[in-house]
Amino acid sequence: MSVSYQAISWNRQKKVYDLTIAVGVLLYLAAFAGVGALLHPSATTETVLIRGLGTLALLMLHVILCIGPLSRLDPRFLPLLYNRRHLGVAMFVVALAHSVFSLVQFHAFGDLNPLVSLLSSNQRIDSLAQFPFQQLGFCAVIILFLMAATSHDFWLHTLEPRVWKALHMGVYLAYALVVAHVCLGVLQSEVNRVLPAVLALGMGLVTTLHLLAARKERAMDRLKLSVAKEGFLDAGTVSSIPEKCARVVTLGGERVAIFRYDGKISALSNVCRHQNGPLGEGKIIDGCVTCPWHGYQYVPATGASPPPFPEKVETYRTRVLDGRVWIHPRAHLPGTPIEPAVIP
Repeated sequence: MSVSYQAISWNRQKKVYDLTIAVGVLLYLAAFAGVGALLHPSATTETVLIRGLGTLALLMLHVILCIGPLSRLDPRFLPLLYNRRHLGVAMFVVALAHSVFSLVQFHAFGDLNPLVSLLSSNQRIDSLAQFPFQQLGFCAVIILFLMAATSHDFWLHTLEPRVWKALHMGVYLAYALVVAHVCLGVLQSEVNRVLPAVLALGMGLVTTLHLLAARKERAMDRLKLSVAKEGFLDAGTVSSIPEKCARVVTLGGERVAIFRYDGKISALSNVCRHQNGPLGEGKIIDGCVTCPWHGYQYVPATGASPPPFPEKVETYRTRVLDGRVWIHPRAHLPGTPIEPAVIP
């Protein structure tokens, strides 16, 4: 976090993350070229690069889509999530390189402009075996470009979190386009069934992880709280909340994080104002609730970020009676100070 936007700086974690990505890309391409030379010695360098870059971009996209649900299922994967946008930009660069080589290889030596040739050379939308799959890949690259170009927090602030999040959910549309691009391309040019099998395995893994993460969160949302007098709801025992951590409950369709710290209980919205990260999966660090995704912080008793940061979340009233935590379902305006409940 910083008070104002400035040139991007790389801390040690980011440097290690990016260096790992760069080394992984180079090693994959080198291995692909070596194996390709043995299996297909007659293949041109351009063909090897097109296939190597394409399969690498597909692999990276699967990894990106798996990081989110893995982080929800096991917090040990959170370090991968912290700089996932770096991996996304790297994946776009690889996909763009694949697209450029393909455009040159198949559309640059005719009378038409390569882009015009790409969009007009095949119009067999009535045939599954001859469907214009290249246009699908082109659309996917456009979506990935928009995501990569708006990955910096400047655009998150300018577009507002909801709009920015909706734009970046386009990764699932891009994924569907890429899968269709690969499947229809294989139908037209490949006889090897390894790629379809690997793609099916990747799709199954992505789908399974998302369903498991959704099942975990659905169980949390369906948890019913008992009602006490004055409208407070029973949120469980104090001992069920680890020190400086939270228990997440659902009140009126909204997730609320109940934190225990220094002999006190405070409750605030579970949704971080940065990228809608799950505050309840974070910890209290230096007296502040710290989002596990990107480190945004909020004072637990006020729901406001420490000065000079302007972010604020809703707060809730709490009580502690006979070793149990009670919470009122009515949310107070973002940044409203609420006296923490004291644990006897």
